[in-house]
Amino acid sequence: MEVVTGALPSVITKLAGLAAGEYNLQKGLKGEIKFLQEELESVKAALEDISRTPAEQLPNNDKIWSRNVRELSYDIEDSIDTFMVDCHGKRLGNQHGLKKVIYWSLNLLMQPKVRHNIAKKVREIKSRVVEVHERRCRYEVNLGVDKPVTVDPRLFTQYTEMKELVGIEEARDEFINNFLTQGNNLPMKQGKIVSIVGFGGLGKTTLANAVYEKIRAQFDCCAFVSVSQTPDLKRLFKGLLNDFGKSINEEILDESRLIKVLREFLQDKRYFVVVDDIWDISVWKRIRCALPDNNVGYTIITTTRIADVAEQAGGPYKLKPLSSNNSRKLFFRRIFGNKNKDNNEEIEKCPDDELAEVSDRILKKCAGVPLAIITMASLLACKARNKLEWYEVYKSVGTGMENNMDVENMRKILSFSYYELPCHLRTCLLYLSKFPEDSEIDKERLIRMWIAEGFIQWEKQGKSPFEIGEFYFNKLINRSMIQPIQDQYGMLNSCRIHDMVLDLIRSLSSEENFVTVLSDMDSTSPSNTIRRLSLQNGKKSDIIAQATRNLLQRARSVVIFPAAVAQVPAAGSCRFLRVLDLEHCNLSHTDSLKYLGNLYQLRYLRLYSTHISQLPEEIGNLQFLQTLDVRNNPISILPSSVVELRNLMCLYIDTSTRVPNGIGNLTCLEQLSRLCIDGSTINIIEELGQLTDLRQLCIELDEWNDKLLECLHKLQKIQELDIFHFGQRLWVRFGWLTTITMSGFCTLGTWRPS
Repeated sequence: MEVVTGALPSVITKLAGLAAGEYNLQKGLKGEIKFLQEELESVKAALEDISRTPAEQLPNNDKIWSRNVRELSYDIEDSIDTFMVDCHGKRLGNQHGLKKVIYWSLNLLMQPKVRHNIAKKVREIKSRVVEVHERRCRYEVNLGVDKPVTVDPRLFTQYTEMKELVGIEEARDEFINNFLTQGNNLPMKQGKIVSIVGFGGLGKTTLANAVYEKIRAQFDCCAFVSVSQTPDLKRLFKGLLNDFGKSINEEILDESRLIKVLREFLQDKRYFVVVDDIWDISVWKRIRCALPDNNVGYTIITTTRIADVAEQAGGPYKLKPLSSNNSRKLFFRRIFGNKNKDNNEEIEKCPDDELAEVSDRILKKCAGVPLAIITMASLLACKARNKLEWYEVYKSVGTGMENNMDVENMRKILSFSYYELPCHLRTCLLYLSKFPEDSEIDKERLIRMWIAEGFIQWEKQGKSPFEIGEFYFNKLINRSMIQPIQDQYGMLNSCRIHDMVLDLIRSLSSEENFVTVLSDMDSTSPSNTIRRLSLQNGKKSDIIAQATRNLLQRARSVVIFPAAVAQVPAAGSCRFLRVLDLEHCNLSHTDSLKYLGNLYQLRYLRLYSTHISQLPEEIGNLQFLQTLDVRNNPISILPSSVVELRNLMCLYIDTSTRVPNGIGNLTCLEQLSRLCIDGSTINIIEELGQLTDLRQLCIELDEWNDKLLECLHKLQKIQELDIFHFGQRLWVRFGWLTTITMSGFCTLGTWRPS
């Protein structure tokens, strides 16, 4: 929920730890910490209340105050984390003997100064918290007028003429034939419920309305009602009765009495109802109480963006995007008119050859979503038939630069889904604004970044942080906010985000200074302080990076996509960095990792395919590190200090990379891949048995060792196990293991962890 409350949840917890007494703070400081804790708890509650209102409906004063408080929360957390590191001492992984004694002695002498500094910092923080509150109060304005009434832009889709909707007749007839009729196209006599589910703007309401108009005459009574995110069910039930032509006593105000009237009225009638835009299954269940099963038959169609709701409401029908052909027809019809002037046929390709290429790019961006196609086409219809102008629209529409009502309406429709998300899912979704357009986003990579950023709170939930992260990931899929991608085995290992959703979250993320994106194609303006930086491919990005390095002093994460090494910021200057992802950056001729050991707050380090041949011994200083990925690099052995990373949850290495003795100390490890065990590393087997939190393990053997089976029996939490022999997969385990047979080695029998 960081996008709503900043770092406040974490800060409040850490303040409680400071006040607990283990840090031997100055007298009187605990009282001030207690004041801060209580004040920030109230601020957090206020931010959560404000977050329930879309940003465009908030008073400017509330927006400014929210932003200031969130920025302040990051600074507070940075100060506390710095104190904790200083208080416990900054470790040097390779210190031994006399050097270690000298360093320990100096650290002990520095403790009074450290505690004096935190006392000074706490008082500064208290002063800033009070100042932010007082400034808000000074400029509070109460005009005493009603808020403007906004019109839901989705309403217009119900009244669009059929002739304007490309492909709708085909989709309508397919839906009716497959779901609402039996043999010889006769309407079904028994009751039928179908739920249309799909991405916002895909045309669910349009399809439901087309079906409604086509078959309504076959029923005794029919009704079309919209639920929305904040339903007034009494009003909805009265709307149903009104559509059915049933007059009621206006004095009937009780919901239960309205349900009774509806049930009695419909008991002996063939009825047809469309219930549009359901967000909550509990709301649907209350509506369903008013729509009885009967002996004469009924049809109910619901629409929703949420897969779980569709599954529980009725037989789900997953709405597909428009075909490429229909997308082009809709796009060009909106811009150039219905018919080709020369032969009076439907326009299926761009009449202007100069605009063909940019048209294809725009249609690819729209990905078959009618709302996006109509929005972009309406925008271009007002422009000159000029390739440069169309490219400007293509590049800028996602950055919020176009002041166009169609674009605004499209964003409002998409933002309904965003604001309906719980706060913690909003944060996780906005984080995807880091990734470039059309990226295939690896699920494990994303979840590990969420964990490192502190977005996943797993304490007291009885599950690992990764399991909760998977739950968040699946929720975003169920809400149609991200698109799942399965591998060849049917496993859900990655996702993609629709370009229009990416445009929305980029805009929101920029407004909140949540993620700063820098690239040639699409950049968000850096604020005075960059909290999260995404450097993307482009010729000018190294210049941009150079210009913004002074803004990175308090950056919490830096992610760089395929780029020149000149783009990599000086990591040593980012003292508060928690996430560093340099995948595919060539670091072989740089000293970018020289100061890696100084990044004491680092939680996530991805150096996949960076051409490095070794890691610095000082990596042992990174006591908070949770994820280390050094795959696809010519690293022969990890530093001995790696075994001091007691919070490490995920370690990814190549089979050519050896691990040092002591790997059994990493008792927080949940994922370990790809560990090579041969004659020289046979002692590692016994240490594996100490890693009892392992959920995923991938190992490569040159020959079988009986001790391995004894070790595997100790791994009670294992969910996925791969064993390879010279590159050939011998064994894959998902869920509970039954019988294991390893060709070329032996039969291990049956293993079922207790």
